[in-house]
Amino acid sequence: MAPQPSTTLLILGASGDLTGRLLLPGIATLLRAQPSRRVEIVGADLRELTADDWHDRVRTALEVGETQGAAAKALLATTRYVASDATDPVSLQALLDSIACDRLVIYFALPPHVSERVCGTLERIGVPEGTILAIEKPFGDSLESARRLNALVTRIVPEERIFRIDHFLGLHTVLNLLGLRFTNRLLEPTWDRDSIERVEILYDETVTLEGRAGYYDRNGALRDMIQSHLLQIMALIAIEPLASVGERDLRDAIGQVLRAASVVDPVEHSRRARYTAGDIDGREVPDYVAEEGVDPGLGTETLAEVQVEIANPRWAGVPFVLRSGKSLAGVRKRAIVHWKAPAHVPKGLAGRDTADRLVIDFKPDGFELHLTTNGKGDPFTLEQTVLRGELGSGALLPYGEVLGAILDADPRLAVRGDAAEECWRIIEPVLAAWKADAVPMQEYRAGSAGPRGWRTNER
Repeated sequence: MAPQPSTTLLILGASGDLTGRLLLPGIATLLRAQPSRRVEIVGADLRELTADDWHDRVRTALEVGETQGAAAKALLATTRYVASDATDPVSLQALLDSIACDRLVIYFALPPHVSERVCGTLERIGVPEGTILAIEKPFGDSLESARRLNALVTRIVPEERIFRIDHFLGLHTVLNLLGLRFTNRLLEPTWDRDSIERVEILYDETVTLEGRAGYYDRNGALRDMIQSHLLQIMALIAIEPLASVGERDLRDAIGQVLRAASVVDPVEHSRRARYTAGDIDGREVPDYVAEEGVDPGLGTETLAEVQVEIANPRWAGVPFVLRSGKSLAGVRKRAIVHWKAPAHVPKGLAGRDTADRLVIDFKPDGFELHLTTNGKGDPFTLEQTVLRGELGSGALLPYGEVLGAILDADPRLAVRGDAAEECWRIIEPVLAAWKADAVPMQEYRAGSAGPRGWRTNER
């Protein structure tokens, strides 16, 4: 058998939280599921780390869950860390020259403004043939910066070798949405404005800042979650029927939805709030503006909601409500499709007060189909019956799915350049309205369900 091509994953920003918390554990699950893989990891950052410090960090990630096999041992034997300034042409060139492999993947675990500077340096010095660029969200910090960064990275490598990372698009999540929608005759005929009243996409968390104030306080819930993640999920729910789940068909369909989407009235169709002191599961949480590293003058929201409309024949008039927040009472990571009430209910049947709906849970993957049925005690009284099912979640962590696709040079799970720009276009009017204080900043106690009136009608 021909030897496998050697791949090196160069992580820029390797001493940061993202690498230890997500990237290295993702690689660990990938090697556990696919032990024949061979990959070398080179970490680089400004911070000085000893070889032992780096090896301990990698070893800890690889040993999560169970003892690793030959692939993990080979990775640990070859991995290394380099203290380097990736924005400096001389330092970056020396770093690239020290790597010998068939395929190089450069992973930007860096803030957007630093990623842009590094890309500017890469444009000047060049990259090895076949190099893949993997860039963490957010991709830019505005429509203008996203366009500028798109133009920059496509001067370094072709679009098909650019992976704009959204781990929400892990392959199983994508295929679960597509499978439910397109392979069930029960759902597809009703998947339009004639049958659906509204769609909600929720990502409510109990976690607080968790030491990420340096990043989060300059982005907030709207940029951090809705712009980069929830709009992508909305597009998957709303796409037109596909010829295939190949890269071009899938990403073309996503782009088509995003181009038709907008927040029609940023003042009326958006809300924002910030948590105050409270407690979550017995743990005291301080007021957001009192959290270490937070600048109260930035006016950062920790809970955001927007109503998006998709201007096409399938979805015209159907609101898509996207919401995400931190320090809430419970975790809800789901999409809810609310069907309209039937046009007519025969006289003599009573008690129906909740519309039918489909709830798609993302973590863990599953679904609930809420249907109106005759009551158990009185057949003339209507009630809700819930059908539950599990959806495939795969053997990999979300970052394992994403990294596997990157190492295989399969861009289906990456955000295409035009889609990244459209997501910024959709939310920029909301950001402008918030900056002008046209939308009031509400408050909610940490550990509560949010401000009064924000509770969804999914029950």
